Amino acid sequence: MELLDANIALFVAASLAVIVAPGPDNIYVLTRAVAQGREVALASAWGMCSGLLLHTTLAALGLSAILARSAVAFSIKYAGAAYLIYLGVRALLSKEDFVFPEEEPPLARLRSFFVRGLTMNLLNPKVAIFFLAFLPQFAGSGGATTGGVALQFLSLGLLFALLSLAVFSAIALCTSILGDRLSRNPYFANSLRWLPVCMLVGLGVRLALSGRQ
Repeated sequence: MELLDANIALFVAASLAVIVAPGPDNIYVLTRAVAQGREVALASAWGMCSGLLLHTTLAALGLSAILARSAVAFSIKYAGAAYLIYLGVRALLSKEDFVFPEEEPPLARLRSFFVRGLTMNLLNPKVAIFFLAFLPQFAGSGGATTGGVALQFLSLGLLFALLSLAVFSAIALCTSILGDRLSRNPYFANSLRWLPVCMLVGLGVRLALSGRQ
């Protein structure tokens, strides 16, 4: 039991180090919080963390290993890059991402950003490959059967997703305060519309140019 507790504690510490380190997901949440507010950032965070659950399932079933060695991973990667660039261009051409009509149902607005966060996460094959490399390091030898290992993967992946949600939510809450203050200044308010554009296009180009790992 003590060994199990120590393993979980180590997993939590390692996961937090990975989650807090600057990366596409937390930068995405931060940018949404500054430019569009707390609710949008939280919806985006929930979407991305929901995507982590699917990547966890893939790792548990061993599909991530197939994906890592398959040309399909490259197709998914370029689809993800194209999607991010599309979102950036859409944000540039449309003001709807920045000024929402008052009559638009808030739930529809948040659902849209939830789906974007989810899609962004699912179309990044590096997340699945990361889970394949990361989770086995903390799966105890006690689960000798295939089912036991899969259950451990699912449990660790769920814990990772919950930790990610906690960190992303904290980022959203803290940085949205900054965004609210900046939006009161006409100069900064106009400049904020370029923040998601640059971020999305930059992430898309970065993903497309990334090599196999």
